[in-house]
Amino acid sequence: MTAGPGKYDELASYVRERAEALAAIVIVIGGNKGSGFSVQSTGEDLTRTLPKLLRGMADQIEKDMRGILQ
Repeated sequence: MTAGPGKYDELASYVRERAEALAAIVIVIGGNKGSGFSVQSTGEDLTRTLPKLLRGMADQIEKDMRGILQ
């Protein structure tokens, strides 16, 4: 979740802390708590940039897949 704790919030905190990162996004598909995501960030401004970051990632994945499938 981007507002409040998500079902994988503890895992996202662990990842961020172990990576000594400013932020971490954990996306789980078919996990032991079901599918979901959690965002951990040290600052609200980082969370605000998340939609743009995810759109860019999605665009890159689509571009990569087009190259593989051609």
